Parts: sequence; C-alpha cells; structure tokens
Amino acid sequence: MEFSRRDTLVLGAGAVAMTSLPLRVAAAGEEEIDAFTGGEDVAEGGVMLDVPEIAENGNTVPVSVSAEGATAIMILALGNPNPDVATFNFGELSGSQSASTRIRLAGTQDVVAVAKMGDGSFAKTTKNVKVTIGGCGG
Repeated sequence: MEFSRRDTLVLGAGAVAMTSLPLRVAAAGEEEIDAFTGGEDVAEGGVMLDVPEIAENGNTVPVSVSAEGATAIMILALGNPNPDVATFNFGELSGSQSASTRIRLAGTQDVVAVAKMGDGSFAKTTKNVKVTIGGCGG
C-alpha cells in the first residue's frame, strides 16, 4: 500500500491531535475543580471514593463517596467529554455526608472526588478505573 502526500499529512495531523487530547482533558478537569473550589488549595485525602478498579461495563459504573464534615462533594470523570458528573450538597440536618450513584465512563480513566468541608477547606481523592469492553478484558 502506498501513501500519497495528502494521506501522510492527514495521518500526521491526526497523530498530533491525539497527542494533545490528554492535555485538554486534564485542563478541563482542572477548570471544573477550580470553579468548584474558587481557586483555593485542595488537600489530598479526606474523601472516601469507592469505585471498582475494573468496570466490565462502562455504561453503568457504581460510585460511592463520603467525607465526614463535608458540605458538598463533586465527582468528576476526567476522560469523559463533559467531566462534571455530579455534585451532592449536604445541609446541617444531613444524617451523613455520603452519596452513591452510577455513572457512565467513556473508557479507562481517573475518577476524582472533591469535597468542600464545613470549615471552608477542600479535599480530594483520585482513583483510576479500567473499563473493559464487553466484560472480556479487551
């Protein structure tokens, strides 16, 4: 098979576009976190994020989050086209600061939970979820 000059240019442009994609995805996640925190510093830890390490079906991945003393918790899926998945707000009369839901993941990616604590500080945790295709591991 021979490539024309046009084919080579199109393949090269596609390769350049694909290498810049992870940078834009990470930037989108950082923008969402900055909007939630107002640009404040975010400490690692302090949030419990329970997601499966391997998800056989990316269409329905169970997620549970909790943070003692949190007033709000935001969940992000950094590899999705729209990374902001959910934000849970807790009032003074909340029995616990925890929530669970199911989310859709476009592929293997990091899931991030950011919590706004009652004292105004922020905490986050990140977990990587490997999404298999059809449950076959491929």
